[in-house]
Amino acid sequence: MNDKTAIRTLIVDDEPPARARLKRLLGKIAGCELAGEAGSGTKALEMIRERRPDLVLLDISMPGLDGMALAATLQSMEHPPAVVFCTAWPDRALAAFDRDAVDYLVKPVRLERLQAAVRKVRRYQAQTGGAPGTPDFLRATVGGKTTLVPLDEIFCLVAEDKYTTVRYQHGKTVVNDSLVELERRYPGRFLKVHRNTLVATARIRGLQKSLDGPKRLLLEGTDFQPEVSRRCLSAVRRYIRNRG
Repeated sequence: MNDKTAIRTLIVDDEPPARARLKRLLGKIAGCELAGEAGSGTKALEMIRERRPDLVLLDISMPGLDGMALAATLQSMEHPPAVVFCTAWPDRALAAFDRDAVDYLVKPVRLERLQAAVRKVRRYQAQTGGAPGTPDFLRATVGGKTTLVPLDEIFCLVAEDKYTTVRYQHGKTVVNDSLVELERRYPGRFLKVHRNTLVATARIRGLQKSLDGPKRLLLEGTDFQPEVSRRCLSAVRRYIRNRG
């Protein structure tokens, strides 16, 4: 999907006024196209399989198959649509993001929040290409707000306490993934330079040499220079040398 392609959106809510409100808001957002609306999770699942929308605006509390259960079902699909929850529950965001939700909006949904969610969906689709496989972004959730950080924007990943700090083009954020998980998930994209640091291989520009201090890496696009441990120094030098 690119910016010129309409996002086909399915509205799922058991309350007709709520569906009508979302429909009006969608009509004000350029690049959105209504793919249909459903008043139950069961009907929504049927429509998703038939119409294959790009985005589902999904309520949580519905009789029968509720929003969380529907989102869990969508996770098993080969090409699932992006999911944005639109709900009256302000405290279910963590569970929603466990269902791979792109965003979580609390009713009454405001136009600017829905517009921001659609932008996230466009970024999500651009990064995944709408295809299965490992996503080219990290999902960071801080204070209930979720940010999708494209891998291409990352400088380095630093393990700190229970979290991993992500340094990227727009600042810093944190993710719950461990360095071991990230290194295994993205082989070749990151290089271990310290027991608590991975750097993006595409950003490596050289070593900062010093006579009495630790060696540090020079990274493209940032002044931050991560320390290279003695244990990792030979591997870093070998990588730089082999890359030419």
